[in-house]
This record gives sequence, structure tokens and C-alpha cells, in this order.
Amino acid sequence: MIDEKDFQARVQKIGGLVQDLETITDPAVRSAVKELVQLLMDLHGTGLERILEIVFESKESGPHVINELGRDPLVGSLLVLYGLHPDDLQTRVERKLKQIDSKLHKMGAEARLVSVSDGEVRLRVALDGHTCGSTSKTVQTSVEEAIYEAAPDLTSLVVEGLEELAASGFVPLETLLGRPTSSLSPLHQRVALGSEGMD
Repeated sequence: MIDEKDFQARVQKIGGLVQDLETITDPAVRSAVKELVQLLMDLHGTGLERILEIVFESKESGPHVINELGRDPLVGSLLVLYGLHPDDLQTRVERKLKQIDSKLHKMGAEARLVSVSDGEVRLRVALDGHTCGSTSKTVQTSVEEAIYEAAPDLTSLVVEGLEELAASGFVPLETLLGRPTSSLSPLHQRVALGSEGMD
């Protein structure tokens, strides 16, 4: 089975290859290749959505199963890629911040969500007065990697309270797909309604 790091590396490679499509000089070839990629995405996305519909409709526990799939790092990333994740961007970011809270606390740091707007995630990181430069960099890296893992569909990440983030090679999902990913499908809405009060 593919491990999580290998999976994320492949996603990044796909993003790079998709960007390379823009360098094809022949407009007809470039258009045909981009259409092929989009058709494959649509085909796989339709199949995955149908799988989630079957799970949702099979038993009362269907919404719970879908939520568990969304929380799995590998499956969750795949569902985000196809716009099928049961949780919206803000929910995923908030959950990830809770998961890394104790890790950051040990480094003398605390991170909180400031806002999520049009795919931009804005965080505020507070450091205690004893934090050194190397620890600050470690905090920066930890926060960046965690948020990108939970929200590969974000368009930009702004972290207040730290030095400006270094380029990480992250490719926003919207760039990879060439279309917005913020809207919820009917399945998402049904999952959200069906899972109220479960957590």
C-alpha cells in the first residue's frame, strides 16, 4: 500500500506536470491534453461520488463512514482532489490545528485560525519570548506542512506572527484542476445534514 509521504509526493508531481502543459507551444495539442486530463478527473470523480452515495444510502451509519474516510490522510486527500470531501476547508483546517496544538505547545507556540476566505487561509502564530530562530523555523515548517496536508485545495496560506513563509513548492489544487473547488456537491450537503450532531 502506498504510504502518505509517497502519495503527497505524487500529488505534487502531478501538479508540476499540469503546470508544464502550459509550456506546450502547439495550442491544439495543449488544449487536447488538458481536455484529456479534465475528462479523466471527471470520470474518476463521478465514480468516487457514486461510491460515497452508496455508502451514505446503505445504512444509518453511512454518514459516519464517509466522515471517517474523510479523516484518513490518504483517502481524505483523494476526496479533496475530486471535490468530494465531507468537510469544508475551514473545518479541516480547524481540526488540523487542534491535532498539532500539543506539538506546537512543546515548542512554545500557539496557532489559531484568523479567517478563511475564497480559499485563502490566514493563521496567527504566537511564540513565547524564549523561542529561538531555529525553533521559529521549525514551528513555521510544522504549521505549513500540517495545513497543506489537511487542505491541499487552499489557494494561499498566510501565517501572521512568523517570518514570511518560504516557498515550499506547494501547488494549489485549483491550479492543478483549472477550476474552483469551494462549492459543495449535493452529496456534500446531504452528508453535512446527515452527520449533524455525530461528532
